[in-house]
Amino acid sequence: IAPARLFEEVLKMFHAGYAVETFEQLRHFGLFRYLFPMTDALLDEEEEGFPHMFAIRALENTDRRINAGKPVTPAFLFAVLLWEPLRARARALEAEGVPEVQALQMAAGEIVARQSRHISIPKRFSLPMREIWQLQARLRFTRGKRPFRTLEHPRFRAAYDFLCLRAQAGEEELAPLCEWWTRFQDVDEAERQRMASGSGGGRKKSRKRRPRRRRRGGRTPAES
Repeated sequence: IAPARLFEEVLKMFHAGYAVETFEQLRHFGLFRYLFPMTDALLDEEEEGFPHMFAIRALENTDRRINAGKPVTPAFLFAVLLWEPLRARARALEAEGVPEVQALQMAAGEIVARQSRHISIPKRFSLPMREIWQLQARLRFTRGKRPFRTLEHPRFRAAYDFLCLRAQAGEEELAPLCEWWTRFQDVDEAERQRMASGSGGGRKKSRKRRPRRRRRGGRTPAES
């Protein structure tokens, strides 16, 4: 099957309201590796349920939205399914001395190119997918003018949801950052200025993972 055709078939499978079940069945029968070989290899090496739990959390959210009649986007789905290969490659590039932001951009290009051998992602989805990834770094900055610029980004909501799903899936060090952005969206302009002045938090690092444990409850992200 042509990679372009497989893109449409993947959407049919994962955007039918049974994404979690589809994911588990594809994994069980050894078919997922033919669609997402890079991701499948990392799932086999998962540590304490991660990145498996991240995919499950995101797909649960997708199912909830579809079953509630809410919109979902292929960019978000593929951002989730290719996130761990992206991070692994970015870390390798950083270890070679490539600056963090440049490493992320380079890794994104490589991962999309490699994935296209199996599933061809149209640019109208691959570009916003890459923006969701790149905003993960920008969301760590919560002082000065940066949070205001980030808030105005057209992919902010999707990137924010992505960040909070990561926190729910086991990257617990991201929970305070998710809470900060949740509040930043809800308060008035004067309070936003106060938060961005320094008392609301600063740059959050998330490179070192703490031990994972499954978490229940929490705010349900909404894809954008």
